Amino acid sequence: MNATTVRSRDVIGDYRRTSSYVVDLRDSPPDVFEDLSATDWSRLTWRDVGRPYRVEKWAEGRVMWEREHGAEMPVKEGWKHFNRNFHQFFIRDLPRDQARARDDVVSSLARLDVAGAREALEELLHLAVWNRVHRVEDAVWDPRGKRALFSGLNVKRPRILFLGAAEGYEAMQLHALYPGGEVVLVDYDEFCKTDRFGLFPEAYPFLGVDPSTGHKRVWYRDEMRIEYEVADIRDLGYGREFDVVVSIGLVEHFPDEYKPVAFDFHRRFLKPGGYVIITTPRNQLRGRAFYSILSDYMNYGYRELMDTRQLALYAYENGLEILRAGYIKAHNALICRPRAA
Repeated sequence: MNATTVRSRDVIGDYRRTSSYVVDLRDSPPDVFEDLSATDWSRLTWRDVGRPYRVEKWAEGRVMWEREHGAEMPVKEGWKHFNRNFHQFFIRDLPRDQARARDDVVSSLARLDVAGAREALEELLHLAVWNRVHRVEDAVWDPRGKRALFSGLNVKRPRILFLGAAEGYEAMQLHALYPGGEVVLVDYDEFCKTDRFGLFPEAYPFLGVDPSTGHKRVWYRDEMRIEYEVADIRDLGYGREFDVVVSIGLVEHFPDEYKPVAFDFHRRFLKPGGYVIITTPRNQLRGRAFYSILSDYMNYGYRELMDTRQLALYAYENGLEILRAGYIKAHNALICRPRAA
């Protein structure tokens, strides 16, 4: 933060909506985490849990790209389209944009412009869905659920590696809860470093801990030690040097034949005794509706929606011991360690 900049600190317990996101510093129950850890994962089978739901309503932009190029859109190209589209929702002033879209509907109808009215209504629907999910339910960042999920780790001043980091939200929340360490964010799209992370609101507060007192404290992005590496995960040169390796919405992009590779990414850089944290989008009616209504923004690559048992079975089959399992608002969530051979 610039030395001349003065910022008033947010107050613990505060809750309010800004024009584009929610501030939730409430520190009392409920913590919005449903714990399913008591399950005996070694006895679970795919016959018990069924298969994940595959999202296959493709974005029109992907369909047009493939028609033009006569080939399937490469994974990295799809990720770039997704990042740019998704980011546009985060930076919108939703009350203002919703009011403008409503005005566009009215003015188009007054001119008998049916096509214009249809386009404005579609934008209004998209804005309404995003407003509900992110600004009303706070289900994308979900700070209370993630604080509950991340609590109780036996780490001090941890090194945290975030694979497929995008804007890095969850690593910043971990850094606030376990301060004094270092975060390394990794994504192969430069846009994630420059825009999704680079333009993440500096005023957004993370509820965490003051290491000098042990009391709760509010942290901000510019008070954290964060490095952003633009790289393919397969090319990373790190050894087993991180206390926590985390991915949010990564493994559901890998078809079954590649899932062992995805889970190996999480073990490859982990210290002995370290933690693996994995979440994926939940298979629920609202989740299916979200990816259907916003398909032209979101659906540029392979994606599955799972339930917690499906995610946990994948993790168990790929050599992870499941310490905590459950779900938060929009995601299944696991905390794991590699199982002893």
